[in-house]
Amino acid sequence: MAKSKTMRKRAPKHVLKLPDLEQSKSAVLNSLTSPSSQRTYDQAIREFIEWYCSEPRLAFNKTVVTRYRISLEQRHYASTTINLRLAAVRRLAYEAADCGLLSADLAAGIRRVKGAKRLGVPVGNWLSAEQGKRLLTADGASLRSKRDYATLAILMGCGLRRAELTALRVEDIQQREEHWVIADLVGKGGHIRTIPVPAWVKAGIDAWMAAARITTGTLFRSINKAGRIWGTGFSPKVIWGVVKQKARDCKIPSLAPHDLRRTCARLCHQAGGELEQIQFLLGHVSVQTTERYLGCKQRFRNAVNDRIGLEPGTLEPQ
Repeated sequence: MAKSKTMRKRAPKHVLKLPDLEQSKSAVLNSLTSPSSQRTYDQAIREFIEWYCSEPRLAFNKTVVTRYRISLEQRHYASTTINLRLAAVRRLAYEAADCGLLSADLAAGIRRVKGAKRLGVPVGNWLSAEQGKRLLTADGASLRSKRDYATLAILMGCGLRRAELTALRVEDIQQREEHWVIADLVGKGGHIRTIPVPAWVKAGIDAWMAAARITTGTLFRSINKAGRIWGTGFSPKVIWGVVKQKARDCKIPSLAPHDLRRTCARLCHQAGGELEQIQFLLGHVSVQTTERYLGCKQRFRNAVNDRIGLEPGTLEPQ
C-alpha cells in the first residue's frame, strides 16, 4: 500500500506548477555554457512561464505549446524570434521530462511543434571597403580614441563576436608560423579556433596597449569620464556604443557590431579568400552559415564552371 502511494507521487505530471517550471528552467540554464545563451533562454522561458501560468489549469503538452506559438504570431513577432522562443520551450520540456516532472510522451509531442515559417531572406548589412576605411579613421590621440580604433579594427579585421572581444586577453595574441594570431579562442558553443591577426590590426592593438600601459590580462578596459582606465574589462554594451557612435560620425545608418563581422567575411571573399578559410576564420560549424554571412547567391551569367579548362579548343598545359 505504501509502495503504491510512493509510485503515484513520483508519476510524471501533465500540469506543471510554478515550482516545477522553475526547477526545469534552472536545469536548462545550468546545461548552457554561454552566458549569452543563458540570458536569452532565461528571458524566453520567463515569458513562457508568465503566459502558461495565466491559465493555471493548462496541461503542458503539444496543443498548449502550439497555442503559445499562435499567440506569438498574433503579436507579430519575427519568425526568428518565435523559433527562438519555441526552442527554449522545447528545451524546458526536455529537462522537465529528464527530471521526472513531465511525461516523456508529452515532452516528445512538444518537441514536434513546428516553428514559424520564414518568408523571404533577411537582408544583411555589409560595409564597402571605402566605408570600412571611414569607420577606421582615428579621431585623435586620446586613450579612448586608441581603444575604439583597436576595437573596430579587431571586429572588422578578424571577425570577432562581441563576447569574444570582451574576453580577449593579452596572452591570447601569439605568433604562429611567423604570423600574429589570436590563439585557441573559445567561441560560441565552446568551439575553439585560431584567428590570424593582420599587421594593421596588430599595430592598432600595440598602440592601445602602449597608451594604456597594459601588459597582461584583459586586453580592453573601460575608460571613465576623466579619460582614465577604470576596472579590469568592459562589457558588450560598450562595444555597441563605440560602433553606434562611430557610425553616426561617419553617417552610416543602422550599423550594429555584428555587421562588422559580416563585412569582414565579405571583404575576405572579394579579396579572393577561399570559403573554407573564411569558415575557419569566423568559426562556423556549417558552411551554409558562412554563405549567409557572405550574402552569396548563385550566378548563372559567367558561371564558375563556364571556363575550367575542359572546353573544346582549350590548350593543354605544357
